[in-house]
Amino acid sequence: MKRTKLQDVTVDQLVQRFTAIALDQDKALRSGQHAKFNRLYDDLAAVQQELKNRVGDQRRALIALLAHPNAQVRLKSAIATLALVPDAARTTLQTISDQNEYPQAAYARDMINALGDGRFIPS
Repeated sequence: MKRTKLQDVTVDQLVQRFTAIALDQDKALRSGQHAKFNRLYDDLAAVQQELKNRVGDQRRALIALLAHPNAQVRLKSAIATLALVPDAARTTLQTISDQNEYPQAAYARDMINALGDGRFIPS
């Protein structure tokens, strides 16, 4: 959404954008495009923040993505929804880890550990 301001789009469009960015991140990870991944990280964070800023914290719209077939989409939606649905989000992280869905399994394990030792506090 480079030309369109995030504030001007619907929640559904933001969820679609979140999904597309996460899928692009997955491709970037798998092809070693670290600079692209980092740019996409910032884009994803902006979409997530816009959803959070909406009345009623519209990150709830990302909960459906916890069942997405792509591990990166599930990982990112789990992290984004930890403050809202901690049990479901943690279960998703644990499933990614248990199923060894790499490279996301490593990120899921890191997040589980960060939650456990207090390095990450969902907000």
